[in-house]
Amino acid sequence: MKRSHRCNELSATHVGQSVRLIGWIQSIRDHGGLLFVDLRDREGITQIVFDPKLEKFSDVHSLRDESVIEIHGTVSKRPIETINARLATGEIEILAEELIIHNICDPLPFPMEDARAEQVNEDLRLTYRYLDLRRKSSYQRLLLRHIAARTARNYLDEKGFLEIELPYLFKTTPEGAREFLVPSRLNPGAAYALAQSPQQYKQMLMVAGIERYYSLARCFRDEDLRADRQPEFTQIDLEMSFIDREDVYNLIEGMLSRIWKNTLDVDLKTPFIRMPFEGAMNDYGSDKPDTRFEMKIQDFTDTFRSSSFKVFAQSVAEDGVVKAFNAKSLVCLSQGEMKQLEDAARAMGAKGLAFIKAEDDQWKSPILKFLSEIEREQLRIKLNIEEGDIVFFAAGKWENSCNILGRVRLECRDMAIKHGVLSIPSDTFNFLWVVDFPLMTFDGEQNRYVATHHPFTAPVPEDLDILTSQPHAVRGQHYDIVLNGMELGGGSIRIHRPDVQEKVFKDILKIESDVVDSRFGYMLRAFKYGAPPHGGIALGLDRIAAIICGTSSIRDVVAFPKTQRGQDLMSQSPSIPTEKQMRDLFIKSAIVRK
Repeated sequence: MKRSHRCNELSATHVGQSVRLIGWIQSIRDHGGLLFVDLRDREGITQIVFDPKLEKFSDVHSLRDESVIEIHGTVSKRPIETINARLATGEIEILAEELIIHNICDPLPFPMEDARAEQVNEDLRLTYRYLDLRRKSSYQRLLLRHIAARTARNYLDEKGFLEIELPYLFKTTPEGAREFLVPSRLNPGAAYALAQSPQQYKQMLMVAGIERYYSLARCFRDEDLRADRQPEFTQIDLEMSFIDREDVYNLIEGMLSRIWKNTLDVDLKTPFIRMPFEGAMNDYGSDKPDTRFEMKIQDFTDTFRSSSFKVFAQSVAEDGVVKAFNAKSLVCLSQGEMKQLEDAARAMGAKGLAFIKAEDDQWKSPILKFLSEIEREQLRIKLNIEEGDIVFFAAGKWENSCNILGRVRLECRDMAIKHGVLSIPSDTFNFLWVVDFPLMTFDGEQNRYVATHHPFTAPVPEDLDILTSQPHAVRGQHYDIVLNGMELGGGSIRIHRPDVQEKVFKDILKIESDVVDSRFGYMLRAFKYGAPPHGGIALGLDRIAAIICGTSSIRDVVAFPKTQRGQDLMSQSPSIPTEKQMRDLFIKSAIVRK
């Protein structure tokens, strides 16, 4: 190494030593002839003093911030009045004796200080991502991600798992998310798909007798992007043989506890809460509930069964429900905010958003005249309605009503924080397992059942007898790990019997026999050769890292992320292939080149 020390290592114990440092210029200051340079590497900062007598003193004036230099010099104790207690190296400085300039930086496109850089347009920072990553906060995020990944690897190694790399190039499975297709030059007309997950491969490893597998798997999905979604992402992916759901819960709780301890020095309380899917939807309107605040949803179906308010009564008569929740102390919402809540409800399929405000010692609402005294009293008691509260309603089919109020509830959370009536400490980590999902969900557009999780999820054993007769009532051995309203990952115990798997494909999902054979034939064959009971889970490493780092966007914890249009602004990808590349892949160009 060219350096003798890193820029965070030197202290008063090194005074008098000759040292060699190398790094980036953080700042240059002129103090009456002497020049002071803060030299930075990824570990810290050391102050360098340049005396006018130095041979290359004039060269220091030509340097800009972020230039790369090497310094040979002697460690000196700072005068007491100049000691900087905020720096690890704040007691000393280096008296420069030799300067080597490795690279002079061009004028910077944006300021490098964290506070100022965060105000810069994100597209500009992503265009110069290599500069953005030099910032201390960016480095700390990647460091915490590294520690989380290393912790997961070490933990799983202790538990007897083998890390095995699985192929990126897989076969297309159109039932899932939209895939990235990769045309095959050697097989004209055919294409691979970039793996959405290693699901089928890792099940084959269980058939192969590996028993315990994991990988930090790269996954690819051609979906619309948002703050918590990228076209390529990383999962802590694992699979185990001869286990049940409790074994998975215990394993993952142990791994997450160690990750939180090693990164944040936080001790998690285990075991995590186990919450049935139906209960999560009923109470929170979401299968990934944020339990850090109240505003629980209550059911008023029986209350309004014979109501004079026809909207509610008709919903109940059509086998629907009436639900409501109390947004405590949020009567202060502006008309604009009320419109925002109504728009959120409409986006989830509602025709409107009924409400009751409790203000000025009275209730106010367009629907109030339709409600009887008994109905009002039941609302008051069950929802604990007090002065300053506002109640929101949804009526209709059970799942739709839950989803509508679940969305409105989260909007109210954000507004309550904004108005100062709700405070959620940043170090609150409410982990829980959502369990007992329905195995199948009926898709009205396709007029058939689709797998709620994926078609390899095993039914709860007690429900096997009604698999074909009542598929809507069958529970799956599927589980999601949720933290503060965000799904960190999900998994299931898998089907390992070929007769059950074939029944799911053909009798429940109504996939044609030839399609089953072409897409999953190898799996059904494998299951006939001694497939063990097995199950697993995949957790989003990007999401875990984002939560640990306290950022709302996974782009902040990905070294080179894509924008919402799926573009890497730094490398300017995707790019248009050449005509020769297209011909080699037997693709006719449909792109109009400018």
